[in-house]
Amino acid sequence: MQTETVAITDLSNREFLERYAHAGCVGLSGGDTLVDKAICRAERHLDAAEQWSQWSHAFLFEGRRADGHHWVIESDLQIHRKHIQFGAQENRVSKYFDEKLYTRLAVLDFGLTEAQVSALLNEALELVADRTRYSLRELVGTLIGLRHPTLRTRENPLARERSLFCSALVQHLFRKVGLDLAPGVDAKHTTPEDIVRAPLPHVTYVLRRNEGATRLGALRTKLRRRVKARLRRIQRRVRAG
Repeated sequence: MQTETVAITDLSNREFLERYAHAGCVGLSGGDTLVDKAICRAERHLDAAEQWSQWSHAFLFEGRRADGHHWVIESDLQIHRKHIQFGAQENRVSKYFDEKLYTRLAVLDFGLTEAQVSALLNEALELVADRTRYSLRELVGTLIGLRHPTLRTRENPLARERSLFCSALVQHLFRKVGLDLAPGVDAKHTTPEDIVRAPLPHVTYVLRRNEGATRLGALRTKLRRRVKARLRRIQRRVRAG
C-alpha cells in the first residue's frame, strides 16, 4: 500500500462513512464549534506554513455488530439528558451523520490484516471496560507541547493514570499492536493532525464539501437565529408595555 489521499465529493456524511469506513480504520472529524476551532488553530504549529488543521477529533472504527449498525470506539465527552459519558466509549457511527456538527470527515485505511484489526479492537474494548477517562488536563499539556516542540518527545507533564483523550487513545492502541502513527511523539502529545500525517502507508479518504454551499447554509442559520432573537425581544417589550 502506498500513502495517498482520495478526495470524495457529492456524498452525505452517512453515504461517505457507509462506503469507506470499516473495522480497523481510523476516523477524523472537524467542525465549526469554538472547541473544534481552538484545537485546529493550536495544531497550526505542526505545519511549516502554520495553516490551521482540519481535524479536531479522532476515533477507531469497530465495524458492524449484531444489531446491524456500524460502531466506533473513541474517547469523548457525551451528554444524553442525565447520562454523561466521559472517556473511552462505544457509539454508533450514526453519531457522525450530523452534517451541521461534523462538517469535515476523513477515513484512514492502513491496510491492516485481520489479526491486527482483532488485536486493535481487543485493546480498545479493554480501555472501554476499564473506564479509561477523557483527560482535559492532558489535552492542555498537549497544547503546551505544540507551542514548544521539544516537549513532544517527553512524557506529557500533565499525564494521569487511566486517562486518554481522543487522538492519544488511537495512538496508544496502534502502538500496542506494534504500529506507530507518530514516531518520536509521546502518545499523550499525539494530535489528530499527527495521525493524518502518519508515516505508515495508508489511504486517506477525505469528504470534501461545496464550501460555498456550506457557508451559505451557515449564514442562513445565523440569520434565522438573529430574527428569532429579535422577535423574542419584541414580544417581551409588548408584554411589558
